[in-house]
Amino acid sequence: MAAITASSSHLFHPCISPSKPSSRTTIIAMATKRKVNKYDDSWKKQWYGAGIFFEGSEDVSFDVVKKLEKKKVLSGVEKAGLLSKAEQLGLTLSSIEELGLFSKAEELGLLSLLDRVAGSSPSALASVALPLLVAALAAIVIIPDDSPVLVATQVLIAAALAAGAAGLFLGSVVLGGLQESD
Repeated sequence: MAAITASSSHLFHPCISPSKPSSRTTIIAMATKRKVNKYDDSWKKQWYGAGIFFEGSEDVSFDVVKKLEKKKVLSGVEKAGLLSKAEQLGLTLSSIEELGLFSKAEELGLLSLLDRVAGSSPSALASVALPLLVAALAAIVIIPDDSPVLVATQVLIAAALAAGAAGLFLGSVVLGGLQESD
């Protein structure tokens, strides 16, 4: 038996050999939100449906402003000179005021949307980006190229969907960077 063990030890790779721990082995811990049992306040006894408790995930609070402050994003913008570059491109505070972008953002509820997105999972944002990209490709394939109007429609729809997908994907990367633990 000892001869079989000694002769078969060459079959194991040194990194996965049970008798010899490797110094190159790296354990990466990826934790998702924990599943917890929650109490359903609107539950009433019926002959169908789930019980008084249901499975959910723990609520994780995330404050974007504190995280941006901790990462010193505003001083990075200042040092990079992004504001002067935006001014050279014609985007100034007075032009934002003239366009009424802040009042439109309030009317459309974009600030509350931004708050909800900041508290969501980055993987959920990336998951929403994929169907938008598929829809952009489907618009190119499905809409015929028979006339210039259809081609323009095809381009506009595909560009809007692709821009939305790219924005969501980049937003998920940025949000993932902001939400990572220190």
